[in-house]
Amino acid sequence: MSRFKKLYTFASQKITTVIDRAKLTEHTFMIIVAIIIGILAGFAAIGIRFMIEEISSLSFGGNGSLLESIINSPWYVKILIPVLGGFLVGPLIYFFAPEAKGHGVPEVMQAILLKGGRIRPRVAFVKAIASAITIGTGGSVGREGPIIQIGSSLGSTVGQFFKIPSKKLKTLVGCGAAAGIAAAFNAPIAGALFAVEIILMDFAVAQFSPIVISSVMATVISHYYEGNFAAFSVPEYSYASPYELGFYFILGALAGIVSFVFIKVLYFSEEFFDNKFKFPEYFKPVIGGLGIGLTALIFPQVMGVGYDSINNALHGRMVWDIALALVFIKIFATSLTLGTGGSGGIFAPSLFMGATLGAFFGYFVNAYFPDISAGPGAYALVAMGGLVAGTTRAPITAIIIVFELTNDYEIILPLMITCIISTILSTRLSRESIYTLKLLLRNINLKEGTETNVMESIFVKEVYSKDYDSINVSDNFSRIVNKIIRGKGPDYPVINNKGVITGLISMHDIKDYLFDRDSLSNLLIASDIANHNFECITVDNNCQTALDKISKYNLEGLPVVETFNSRNVVGMIWRRDIQDAYQKEIERREITSNLASRITMREEEKTVQFLEGYSITEIKPPNSFIDKSIRELNIRASYGVDVLSIKSATSEGEIIKAIPSPEYIIRKEDTLVIAGEIRSINLLKNVE
Repeated sequence: MSRFKKLYTFASQKITTVIDRAKLTEHTFMIIVAIIIGILAGFAAIGIRFMIEEISSLSFGGNGSLLESIINSPWYVKILIPVLGGFLVGPLIYFFAPEAKGHGVPEVMQAILLKGGRIRPRVAFVKAIASAITIGTGGSVGREGPIIQIGSSLGSTVGQFFKIPSKKLKTLVGCGAAAGIAAAFNAPIAGALFAVEIILMDFAVAQFSPIVISSVMATVISHYYEGNFAAFSVPEYSYASPYELGFYFILGALAGIVSFVFIKVLYFSEEFFDNKFKFPEYFKPVIGGLGIGLTALIFPQVMGVGYDSINNALHGRMVWDIALALVFIKIFATSLTLGTGGSGGIFAPSLFMGATLGAFFGYFVNAYFPDISAGPGAYALVAMGGLVAGTTRAPITAIIIVFELTNDYEIILPLMITCIISTILSTRLSRESIYTLKLLLRNINLKEGTETNVMESIFVKEVYSKDYDSINVSDNFSRIVNKIIRGKGPDYPVINNKGVITGLISMHDIKDYLFDRDSLSNLLIASDIANHNFECITVDNNCQTALDKISKYNLEGLPVVETFNSRNVVGMIWRRDIQDAYQKEIERREITSNLASRITMREEEKTVQFLEGYSITEIKPPNSFIDKSIRELNIRASYGVDVLSIKSATSEGEIIKAIPSPEYIIRKEDTLVIAGEIRSINLLKNVE
């Protein structure tokens, strides 16, 4: 262990000991940590803005605005500076922190979903430098994404320093993200909502108060050092007529279409440069810089964050044809910068596209309907929110950001219409947002969030019922009716004499024949009315698969077979039993996660008794467990205990995996945190 790591570990242990002795309540402790994160993230936001401004000034010089400096720069400077930036950024990201590549927010979401909120401390440092160079040398990306990732990294680092368990560590990552957005836009409410709507994906998050505190503290720091001003120079909005709301429906639809195009072009660019463009990874940003430089010869507005161009659009100082062209040129430039490996965010580009789209749309609306429409700047302002909502699928955050920029209540109605219509249409065109699509491409499915993950961890063999009623394939109609009336469930498998399923019968299938029961009693048999439109499920399938099939065929239950080939029925699985199992699993995870934190957060005791005869304890894995997965060992069924978390010793320090994946391979260096009956735990301890 290096000297720095020894010092870090020593300081962490000492400070944690002092906090334990202070006997702070958990809520008070989290508030104190949130204040620390908010202050650090506020200073980080100031620092990255300062670095971007200094690098931009060094790159393009000039005494006016950045856009004026770029326009007045010689043609060769516009080409060479972005190329130089790519030459510096590529090796920096490749060799020191690959997580700093791209727009950052998906990496934060992935850390929360798969790593319990753990982000390497170096990510904040590398991301700050790489993003400052990318943006300062003309890369067509935003600074908000980097500020979010840096804030999240700081939140994770502080949490790891205080040895906070992963469940609460995720909240601290959200604190850092909220503080980043708040400091970037001087918008504390939007910062807090961004964290719960996008980063944590949970409005019911129990630790909402620390997120708010961090957001407020970052805003206070930003106000103190840079003044209390909005990120943009926003004109006063005027609501011309109730009929004008119709234009905002159209604007929302246009914003949704442009959002969809941006998402598709961005990920096409990333896929092309990652998989099809054969070139050294650390030199790909040079290609992006060259493309940006050549584009800037005609459209210099695409360079950098683009706030000057946004302000021009907001104040009606942009010609309609240039505004329309810039919408699509910005999509190309941002996709090229990020696709080739540059570092920066998509928030500012979304605002840029929205402002230029709104300026274009507002020009025509104002020209043809001057009496019932506001000026082009109003539509530019509202469309900014529409593009953010359409790309991120976070309409509430988009609405609040624009509202906090204007502090004008009149803009709320058109803003709500545009953001919601944009989100609906963009979602119809592409289910994934600009953030979640990257996770999906990495095989991280957020379709149903926690519910899907829980359902996939429960197997049919744990839930299905062996006590079921069946109908023989040769039973006549009278016997079928009697069995269904006296039976135990709504659906009945039809089986032959060998126990093989041939169909399914329910009350719904026989109701049309009931009026002719007497005449049909000996004419109809089970094979005549059996439903064949269904699929069986095996004992090795998970409950999510079972529930999907039950819903697909509009049934209440499905036959469970040994194998699909044999089709021998061994039981039935019911929707209600799956739902009961889901609720029990959620409750179990809540209880065991809270109890496990008493071990993972402090080293006071290695065993915790939580019910009579039950305990949670730490053990080293038996030799027979090494190099085998949790699923392969089938620990719960074989030994009667649950693996709550795994402590893994790595070169970066100890990593705690709460509720580990069934596919996790157990290593010799791991420590298992298990829960179960004391008798079962003692038996497991004696396994070789």
